[in-house]
Amino acid sequence: MHRTHLTIPLNYKTDTMIHIRYFGQLADQLNVATEDVPWSGGTTDDLLQLLRQRGEPWASVLQTSKIFKIAVNRQLTHTTTDIVDGADIGILPPVTGG
Repeated sequence: MHRTHLTIPLNYKTDTMIHIRYFGQLADQLNVATEDVPWSGGTTDDLLQLLRQRGEPWASVLQTSKIFKIAVNRQLTHTTTDIVDGADIGILPPVTGG
């Protein structure tokens, strides 16, 4: 039997995933600390919207009126940021106090 060797170009994505870590009360409220999520590209805002679409408790815990800190590849972002394939995402809960 002859076997064909298949070469996939380096820019071809077969399994596009991002790794998400939830911190503090978010991990408790969502009952998850980490997960791998299929990702087709987008921004930090797109990710939050995708997670909210899961329904409850996601929609209320991640509601748009709350301000979250999001780290992309261990760098805190302060504006909407692109999320690349394979990114490591951290979502930190809103912090109050003075």
